[in-house]
Amino acid sequence: MPQTLAAPCAFQEDIKKSRFAAHAAPVASVAEAMAFFAAHSVPEATHNCWAYRIGNEYRYHDDGEPGGTAGRPILQAIDGQGLDRVAVLVVRWFGGVKLGAGGLVRAYGGCAANCLRAGQYLDIIPTLRVSCRCGFAEQPLLRARLASAGAQILDEQFDASGVILLLEMPVAAEPELARVAGNITRGQSGWEVLRPPEAAEDG
Repeated sequence: MPQTLAAPCAFQEDIKKSRFAAHAAPVASVAEAMAFFAAHSVPEATHNCWAYRIGNEYRYHDDGEPGGTAGRPILQAIDGQGLDRVAVLVVRWFGGVKLGAGGLVRAYGGCAANCLRAGQYLDIIPTLRVSCRCGFAEQPLLRARLASAGAQILDEQFDASGVILLLEMPVAAEPELARVAGNITRGQSGWEVLRPPEAAEDG
């Protein structure tokens, strides 16, 4: 099962008079990754290099370092830890001693890897979204059963006959919850899967 970081983490080290500071965080989207980089970049630093991996989407940035010596090693550190939905920024303050291409790869990749190793990991549980409806009298029981199975209510719309719920739930829970909703609503739930499992989306 793929894993992500449970919380942001950081790591700092000095290599041949240059200071490297890594920041890593779990991210759910490209926009969230870019916002994280913007929030933690240091404008007065020499380089702010980064990479993210979100399923099949990835990108890296060398920020003025020789091509392939900064962003790519950071991405390789993410992949090397088997992590997904993670963004890593490595900030460098140049100390006057050039590291060479190999030294830069080791410095950026190593700092990123050490940062990620310092973090706590969480399993990524594949989820899907479902739409269903129930009458007013059936709501309390259905909501309780949904919550106990780990389903979250993302949205609810009321009409004259009851409520339409937009749910997000673990893929593994869907077949049983579909049966439960059908029983509670006497076959009137209109259960509809709206989004395919993320595992399938990610290939």
